[in-house]
This record gives sequence, structure tokens and C-alpha cells, in this order.
Amino acid sequence: MPHPGFEHAIEHSFTVQIYYEDTDFSGVVYHANFIKYFERAREQVIGAGFLKQLWQNQGIGFAVYRCDMVCNEGVEFADLVSVRSKVVIESKYRTLWQQEIWRDGGTRPAVSGYIEMVCLNQARQLTPMPTVLMDNLGA
Repeated sequence: MPHPGFEHAIEHSFTVQIYYEDTDFSGVVYHANFIKYFERAREQVIGAGFLKQLWQNQGIGFAVYRCDMVCNEGVEFADLVSVRSKVVIESKYRTLWQQEIWRDGGTRPAVSGYIEMVCLNQARQLTPMPTVLMDNLGA
């Protein structure tokens, strides 16, 4: 599921410790938790303080519009994984994120995801992203 535009994007890395509570009965990460790990990594790229300021001062936030995810390998309790993220600006309203979860020593991503985010105002209507955010993300 390759998407164009990511070849020149900066890769960001975020480390996640897998806890027992993240797993199912077999000790493998429950699939919905991968979406949480992706979310945490995106927050690290943008900055929690910046996101809070955008909401409180401008009434601007973000929502997942689409998420495609492929689980290639299981990730298990006690693993320490790297969430690798790249972002491209699709329009002034939308970003596309390529995110992968890598196990230490892995030869391919354990999990791959493409997440489309949209910028919304408090009325949940599309609104343009602030220029400073687009600049920070590399647009």
C-alpha cells in the first residue's frame, strides 16, 4: 500500500514499551492498541503543548478521517518498539501520516499504517491548518 510523497519526508521516531495491559490473553498486543501508539507518536511530532494551545486559543483540533493498518508480525509483552512516522501535507485541511512499528532487529515493520488526519474547528467543520503548523511539519 505505498503512497507517493513520503520519500522526502523527515522520519520521526518514538519509543513505546509494551506493557502486559496492552496485550490479549496470548501476550500479543491487542490490535487496537497500535492505533494508540500511532496517536502518541503523532502527538510527539506536533507537540502536546502546541496542540493544547491550538485548541484553547484558536478552537482548532484534529480528527482521524481514515486509517489503514496492516499487522505483519505480533508485538509482545515486554517488547520495546519504535514507532517511525513520516508526514506529508495533502492540502491546507489534511495531512497523511505513514507510520510503522518496528521491533528491535526487525527486517520489516511489525505494523504499518497510513492515517489521514483532518483539521477541524469546534463546530467540527473543516478549517485550514495554521501556517506555523504546516511550516513545522515541513510543507
